Amino acid sequence: MSQPRITFFGLGIMGSGMARRLLANGFPLTVFNRNAEKSKPFAAEGARVATSPREATAQADVIISMVADDNASRSLWLGENGALAAAKPGAVCIECSTVTANWVRELAAAVAQKQGEFLDAPVTGSKIQAASGELSFIVGGEATTLEKARPVLAAMSKAIIHLGPTGSGALLKLINNFVCGVQIASLAEALAMIERSGLDRAKALEILTNGAPGSPLVKAVSGRMTAPAAAPNFLLRLMAKDLGYAIQEGGKLSVELKTAAAALEQFQRAVAAGHGEKDIAAVVEPFRKS
Repeated sequence: MSQPRITFFGLGIMGSGMARRLLANGFPLTVFNRNAEKSKPFAAEGARVATSPREATAQADVIISMVADDNASRSLWLGENGALAAAKPGAVCIECSTVTANWVRELAAAVAQKQGEFLDAPVTGSKIQAASGELSFIVGGEATTLEKARPVLAAMSKAIIHLGPTGSGALLKLINNFVCGVQIASLAEALAMIERSGLDRAKALEILTNGAPGSPLVKAVSGRMTAPAAAPNFLLRLMAKDLGYAIQEGGKLSVELKTAAAALEQFQRAVAAGHGEKDIAAVVEPFRKS
């Protein structure tokens, strides 16, 4: 059988790596990005570049979105020039962005009205995993729809976990990211204590990262907190967004995420200090200016 035709929206840190994995696996690919400059390299690599979401989806069998937040996702999928305006019946629509469960359920209903099928399939992993096809997909939706999309998701991943009905993937991704955000915020505070106290930073971090606190995330981010600034793996402002979304979702379940709220305060402080477009490791920087 011929490869399904795929449309991919969002060519940022994660989306660009994911889209290139699809090209590398021979899928016919159309891309669209709000910032058209990010689309240009993909034309040279064999993708068709669309000028609007509507134009991008007319022939697509599978439509994938990887954008920043609820508002970006909504503007992409809905409206006169949105992806769903031209999506054909039976198209599988996959929202990989880190968005709220409420928006995912609303989007799923809109897809159903267009006689399409829907999955929420956010990912765990970062820039390196996206580029190497080693992401893990956390999927909500019908099992039959997942089986249709599985070959496409497999080209970008090492694992595909079906959690349950629509919204399951979106909710667990927010839980995952709030736990990550709390770890990073606490690491920033710990590093501030180490640096201000005069402790040997290298030895102190060796103790932390090789001991009980040394999760893979703490190990990776501690290196970025103490090294010269590099290209971001995960934008700081997006972690602030994710923490805010997680707090909202927790409230709906009568769970007050106090640790997430404390972490969000640190990330908002860093955004206000001008670090929003930097890597999440830059949450430590306001401590260094105090």
